[in-house]
Amino acid sequence: MLKDLPLSEHIHQHCNESMERALLAERHPLWSRSCPELKDIDFIRLGLLRCISVVDSGRHFLQTNEQIYGQLLPHSTYFKSLKSHRRTSMLEAFEQQSYHLHAETLLSQGIDYLKAFPELDEYTIEAADGHFIDHACHTEKNSKGKVYAAGGIYALNLRSGLLRFLCLVTNGTQRHQEIPVLRDHIEKQNKGNNSSQKHLYVYDKAVTDFVWWDRQKRHANYMISMLKENSIATLVEPIPFDSRHKINTGVEAYSVYENKGIKFNVVDYRDPETGKLHRFVTTLPMTINPGAIAMLYFKRWTIEKTFNNTKTRCSSFQL
Repeated sequence: MLKDLPLSEHIHQHCNESMERALLAERHPLWSRSCPELKDIDFIRLGLLRCISVVDSGRHFLQTNEQIYGQLLPHSTYFKSLKSHRRTSMLEAFEQQSYHLHAETLLSQGIDYLKAFPELDEYTIEAADGHFIDHACHTEKNSKGKVYAAGGIYALNLRSGLLRFLCLVTNGTQRHQEIPVLRDHIEKQNKGNNSSQKHLYVYDKAVTDFVWWDRQKRHANYMISMLKENSIATLVEPIPFDSRHKINTGVEAYSVYENKGIKFNVVDYRDPETGKLHRFVTTLPMTINPGAIAMLYFKRWTIEKTFNNTKTRCSSFQL
């Protein structure tokens, strides 16, 4: 990445490189098409500019874009493009390459917030959570005349700090539960993934399904969550761990539990500062230090701060 460039030029450069990678990643991408009135690369750039511009609506953005950059774009062309299924597929392919490009840049700069924990090196670790916002004013109402909050599930890479959109839960026209959507996403991902790549999801209590997560271990998918207070689980045996290791400070117990024939591990961790006891559940191997499991769950809370930043700082940032 070149230095000493205006932010708009950085965005333009990144978009071009990500698009080139997306086109090369597929032999004959069905989403690739020439659109002279609004090129795909310009469509993406306008979307990014809208996210970081102080505007009240899409029309306001087009007016601002014309005033600042001198680009006149018909309203009908822009708003019709937002409903294009082809452009949606294009954005999905583009986003994957954009994410990889950012990850490569951070790695080249030595960014790894989990490098102090070598036992986690072979895992891609993401804190995931649902994030919902007010539906758009033009969202169609359902048969009962209702609309709902729109949103999806986002994943924060705890190694690099990159936030990505994982999957859509609802566009506001229907009410959906996020956990079934997350399961469908992971099942779909399993079909194209190399099982040698281990993936760890850190989620809240809603994600706990011992039977389903036990099956996911075949695909190298693991989870960390908070054990529900009303969980019915039977203690099987304690797991030996090094209580003198600094990472395990606060760990009172590390044990194997069982529910409906499915075994999983539970960490009893007491916060040294508050004295509060937390119980974490995981499907990770016993070789992972229990203190590292507790640390990863506490880091999950940073995704809430990230959500807050996307709504406050980005909305007040102007090119």
